[in-house]
Amino acid sequence: MAVFGWFVLILVFVDELVAIAAFGVWGWQHDPRWLLVWLLPVVAAVVWGMFASPKATRGGPVVRPLVKVIVFGLASLALLDAGQPGWAIALLVFSVVVNGLAQLPAISRLPTDGPRGDLARTR
Repeated sequence: MAVFGWFVLILVFVDELVAIAAFGVWGWQHDPRWLLVWLLPVVAAVVWGMFASPKATRGGPVVRPLVKVIVFGLASLALLDAGQPGWAIALLVFSVVVNGLAQLPAISRLPTDGPRGDLARTR
C-alpha cells in the first residue's frame, strides 16, 4: 500500500502543477498576455503555498479544503474559458479522484511516517 500511496501523492503534486499551468494557459488567451501568463500562475502558487500546501502556515481544517476546491475549480474554469473543454473536464475529474484518494487514512499519513519511519522499523 505504501508504494501506491506515494504514487498517489506524486499524482497530487502533478495535479497542483497542472492547475497552476492552467492559469498560465488562460493568461495567454487574454490581454495583457505578457503580464497574465506569468502573474496568474505565481498568484495561484502563492495562495496554494499559504493556505493549501501540506506545510501551509495559514491553512486549517476548513480553509485548506476550501482553497483547494477554489483553486482546482478556477483552474478548470480557466481551461474551459480558454477553449479547452476536454482538458477542463479531465483536470476536474483527475483533481477530484486523486485528492479523494489522498484523503484515505493509509495515504494521508504517509508524509508524516515517511520512508525513514519505514526504515527505522526494519532495524
